[in-house]
Amino acid sequence: MKLTYLGHSALLIEEGHFKGIIDPFISGNPLSKTSVDSLVDITHIFVTHGHGDHIGDAVEIARANNALIIANHEICAYLNRFKVRTHSMHIGGRRKFDFGTVKMTNALHGSGISDGGTIICGGNPCGFIIEVGGIKVYHAGDTGLTLDMKLLEDEKIDAAFLPIGGNYTMDADDAAIAAGFIKAKITVPIHYDTFGLIKADPFYFKSKVNSSEVVVLELNESININANI
Repeated sequence: MKLTYLGHSALLIEEGHFKGIIDPFISGNPLSKTSVDSLVDITHIFVTHGHGDHIGDAVEIARANNALIIANHEICAYLNRFKVRTHSMHIGGRRKFDFGTVKMTNALHGSGISDGGTIICGGNPCGFIIEVGGIKVYHAGDTGLTLDMKLLEDEKIDAAFLPIGGNYTMDADDAAIAAGFIKAKITVPIHYDTFGLIKADPFYFKSKVNSSEVVVLELNESININANI
């Protein structure tokens, strides 16, 4: 499996015929080194919550690739107006797809969708456990620290992507506690430095974690993992 960090919370997952992207905030990201047009052959799009820096370019990418968007029911209902394909889930739900399995996990955050200056209901925020080819990737979405994360140790996560930017999500200290709960084989910090309010030092986070190998990815940098790392 190839995992590529595209900045903020955007993550590209490639395994065989599966090419999924989580929270595709590309064109509006001031630090992005990726163009929406370069994201080709995308099969699936995952949206953790309704904020603009997470829905991002989901509609444009879905239309260009005929990709399936997976999100909560309220976000899918909103996106259906744009004539894209969606599959709705809710927290705790697990579903087998042709590529593998998806489980939607709890997240502590908001999810309101800004629509022409009005905030409409975006349902509950979430994270995702995505299993493809025997490899499990956990993307926490935007969240604060929660004891629910201790349950994720039993999931035997191969790679966990955790926000560390603070203010809107966990900071590096709380994310380090979360990493200790989850005990993934590899942990990657995300959701930092995009804006002034979420400036954070990923290497400070790395120094605080002793329960997992921490990999700090630069923008557009990839890691390759397999089921027996």
